[in-house]
Amino acid sequence: MINLQGKTALITGATRGIGRAIALLFSENGCNVAFTYQSSTTAAQLLTEEIQNKGVKSLAIQSDAADFNQAHDAVKLVVDTFGRIDILVCNAGITQDNLLVRMNEEQWDCVLDTNLKSVFNYCHAATPQMMRQRAGSIIAMSSIVGISGNAGQANYAASKAGIIGLIKSLSKELGSRNIRANVIAPGFVLTDMTLALSEQARTEIVQQIPMRRCGEAEEIAKVALFLASDLSSYVSGQVISVNGAMG
Repeated sequence: MINLQGKTALITGATRGIGRAIALLFSENGCNVAFTYQSSTTAAQLLTEEIQNKGVKSLAIQSDAADFNQAHDAVKLVVDTFGRIDILVCNAGITQDNLLVRMNEEQWDCVLDTNLKSVFNYCHAATPQMMRQRAGSIIAMSSIVGISGNAGQANYAASKAGIIGLIKSLSKELGSRNIRANVIAPGFVLTDMTLALSEQARTEIVQQIPMRRCGEAEEIAKVALFLASDLSSYVSGQVISVNGAMG
């Protein structure tokens, strides 16, 4: 068991998939968990109960991660409630796939705002508190697509590549304050997003993965747990790919 006792994490977009797995694993290791969600109130209530059943505190915040002011309000609420933010996990993300020539401006803007601008919003809001603490770990979710690109996902790939540049820059700005910033780049993971694909599409994807399977959300969460903990005390500015040797 990794000890996160007494620490507080804020996770964006945590009611399903990778974000949910991270919230539960952090709470199992003694971390108080605040998380944001946009619309799924029932899922947020269930997650809150599950976290609290692990013997730690939880705070669910309904908020649009792409909204600058709402992000700042959410961070203020976490600090007012818990007194600090030790770990920020920027996980909120969507897809709106289309070939570039068929993609409209709304599809581009929506994905860039939700996936990339949200990371700026939350880092901008949380880093002053971390600087006062002279400690913190920022973890942002990119994707293998942000490294390699993918046909039909120009907007998603651009947003996930942008996260890498943002976090690498942030790690250089904040290193002297003992704040670490890292990126996790998952490959194909079994979440609602990938389960929406046809069975044939998933089969074709698996054939491209040397380990011959998709990842599990819990496997991504374990890497986030490492980056959140003191075990990674000298790890910053890195992109950790978790993709079954796909790239």
